[in-house]
Order: sequence, then structure tokens, then C-alpha cells
Amino acid sequence: MFATPAYAQAAGGAGAGAAFAQFIPLILIFAIMYFLMIRPQQKRLKQHREMVGALKKGDQVVTQGGILGKVTTVRDDELEVEIAQGVRIRVVRSTIAQVVSRTEPLAANS
Repeated sequence: MFATPAYAQAAGGAGAGAAFAQFIPLILIFAIMYFLMIRPQQKRLKQHREMVGALKKGDQVVTQGGILGKVTTVRDDELEVEIAQGVRIRVVRSTIAQVVSRTEPLAANS
């Protein structure tokens, strides 16, 4: 009725190769998550930082709240955006969602 000690010892343990084989699906899941979710998000974040860093006076922007306006003043961490004639608001740089049109630098008069 009970297993004798000889039978219990004969079962043997799994080899090192079998233990590694159990981790292969877990490693594949992390690799897929990195390439499908983490890497594209980091790329979008980098593009947004570059876009916000390149803002200058005269750019037409859209805030994350959907407000359209023209940048009138650029400071370190905030912008002043004119949303109507004589109506200016201050917004944090990181809340700019999109640049609608950029101002072209003036050509030097020869």
C-alpha cells in the first residue's frame, strides 16, 4: 500500500536542460512585450520630447485639452499661447499634443 523507499528514489529529478526549457516561454513573453509595447512607447515619448523642445515663437499648436493657439512666449517649462486676439494663456510645455504648423526662419537679407 505504501511506496517503499526504493521506489521513491528511482523516480529521479529533472535535468538542468528541462529546468531551462520551462523558462523559455517566459523569456519569449517578455521579449514579445518589449517589442510590441515598451519599445514603441519609448519611441513616441522621445519624439514628443523632441517636438516640445523645438517649439518656438509663432508655432501653431494644439494642447492636450484641444485648445488651438499660436505660441507667443517660450520659457523654460511653460509657453504663452494666444488662443484669440488679445487672449493669452500659459500652458506647461508637456501638455502640447501637436504642432499644426511651424514658422519658417526668416531668410537673411543679402
